[in-house]
Amino acid sequence: MVTIQNYINGEYLPPVADRWIANYDPSMGEVYGQIPNSGSEDVEKAYQAAKEAFPSWSNTTLEERSKILSKIAQIITERLPELAEAESKDNGKPLSLAKAIDIPRASSNFQFFANAITQFASEAHESVGLNAMNFTLRQPIGVVGCISPWNLPLYLFTWKIAPALAAGNCVVAKPSEVTPVTAYLLGEICNEAGLPKGVLNIVHGLGTTTGQAIVEHPDIKAISFTGGTKTGAHIASVAAPMFKKLSLELGGKNPNLIFADCNYEKMLATTVRSSFANQGQICLCGSRIFVESTIYEQFKSDFISAVSQLTVGHPFDSETNVGALVSKAHLEKVKSYIDNATEYGGRILYGGKEVLVENAENGYYLQPTVIEVEDNQCKLNQEEIFGPIVTLMPFDSEEEVLEMANDVSYGLSATIWTNNLNRTMRLTKQIQAGIVWVNTWLMRDLRTPFGGVKNSGVGREGGFEALRFFTEPKNICIKYD
Repeated sequence: MVTIQNYINGEYLPPVADRWIANYDPSMGEVYGQIPNSGSEDVEKAYQAAKEAFPSWSNTTLEERSKILSKIAQIITERLPELAEAESKDNGKPLSLAKAIDIPRASSNFQFFANAITQFASEAHESVGLNAMNFTLRQPIGVVGCISPWNLPLYLFTWKIAPALAAGNCVVAKPSEVTPVTAYLLGEICNEAGLPKGVLNIVHGLGTTTGQAIVEHPDIKAISFTGGTKTGAHIASVAAPMFKKLSLELGGKNPNLIFADCNYEKMLATTVRSSFANQGQICLCGSRIFVESTIYEQFKSDFISAVSQLTVGHPFDSETNVGALVSKAHLEKVKSYIDNATEYGGRILYGGKEVLVENAENGYYLQPTVIEVEDNQCKLNQEEIFGPIVTLMPFDSEEEVLEMANDVSYGLSATIWTNNLNRTMRLTKQIQAGIVWVNTWLMRDLRTPFGGVKNSGVGREGGFEALRFFTEPKNICIKYD
């Protein structure tokens, strides 16, 4: 049994009230550890540690902050095999994916912001003829709260923490209670890297208890949250009347627009990946696939053939392409859409069944599933399923597919496959999404802004956008003779 503890003021501590939650291995469907269900007392201890550390950390030179964050990045890379195995076991994702994507990106997050903070400049404005100079300081907020999800645990945890620390803030952070292990290990790494005590505090527990305590704490002045839209709305309802800064990266129901003039083979291979990577549990997965009518039947046949070649298996098996879903509750939620597909106006073309994996028969495995639909307004196309399910629909014109792509309450990302430059320029401007990929998917430059429109969130993360979020601008005007 792996017992996780809170990381507060550089030390590992049990929860004050001695309340615990079982931690499951989704690949086996069994408990393998326990984590704290922290309450307001634990959050207050974390806040006090952060508050005490803030004056010193916020006045630490940029060079020193950069050096410590770079060291954290280095140690994450050195411990990649251990961290990847922990991530895979905790989340159910293939070990190969954790090794290739999740853990390297966690290291990159720290390294990127270690570099970015040294280039984050203030602005100055000379008032010519008035003998005045304005300059704008960018000062850290103080103690901030970071709450991250279960689908990319260390990847997204560090995506929030690294810029907050780089900007000079101290942090009270909560990872998902479903996938806590790599966040727990990050405390060890921070100590080894020489991060001062209290600068980062990691408190484990349920969103309704631990997360709520962070959001409603009167002196935690900014909240960065990634997760479901319903939870984001609740956080906003609590935080907005308290005048907290908010960054909310929420759900997606992303369209994948495929035109006949695309590079077909490249599109097909990438679309399989954008549909089912991480068991479809990525907010950026293209879950609504729209295909131009002239190639629709060919695509349908080729896509199903390619999907049928994906191996569902234990995350540690090197042949596995699709691992376990993150929890039994999530498996049941995803299955409910399959069970009701006909009622929702869909026709299952492939998959839809649970998979029994040898020596892991109790794990939460599901076939990648392809469903053909006739109406973009059906639940399968309007609600975020967040699992290995995609829908297919044909379209006849650019105007038709644009209308369907935008006719949803979400607006996180979109993918367009075409070699027509004019069409590319028209669609990328008109599509309602915070991120649009053309002839690629999930190609990320950490300098670029990340976030969505409509119900997909508020604010932007990444690059200087994140450093702006975690700082407050202060304008100073000096009049001289």
